[in-house]
Amino acid sequence: MKYEANSPDEYIAQLTPERKAVIEKLRGIILQNLPNGFEEQLSYGMLGYVVPHSLNPAGYHVQPELPLPFINLASQKNFIALYHSGIYADPALMNWFKNEYPIHCKRKLDMGKSCVRFKSMDDIPYELIAELCTKMTPTEWISLYEKNIKK
Repeated sequence: MKYEANSPDEYIAQLTPERKAVIEKLRGIILQNLPNGFEEQLSYGMLGYVVPHSLNPAGYHVQPELPLPFINLASQKNFIALYHSGIYADPALMNWFKNEYPIHCKRKLDMGKSCVRFKSMDDIPYELIAELCTKMTPTEWISLYEKNIKK
């Protein structure tokens, strides 16, 4: 779903109570566990956690005026989506996440390339997401990203 918002708080304010509670909890987990250097902003109409231009002046290669995206969090029509670019770019991180997921969640993993979809609001693996957020620093993400776009 598309939300008209100018800030993460405005985005969250538009959600249904059930979705709002989940997004607020995920937002708190992300903010508490991301290494220093990432910044929160509204990005692509979602909550975004990016590498700011102050750490990566080149920005996002597709649109250099934008900071380098890392994680996005969105309330979609039928699910909550967590987009984690590091999972898509790092096969070892992807394997770790896929192996850990069933330990933390009773439902089957529903995942696209970098999108983890949570259709059931009562079975979100918050502890796993917290740990996932700690796995990559901005510097590591920049290095991995640059290596992957040169392929």
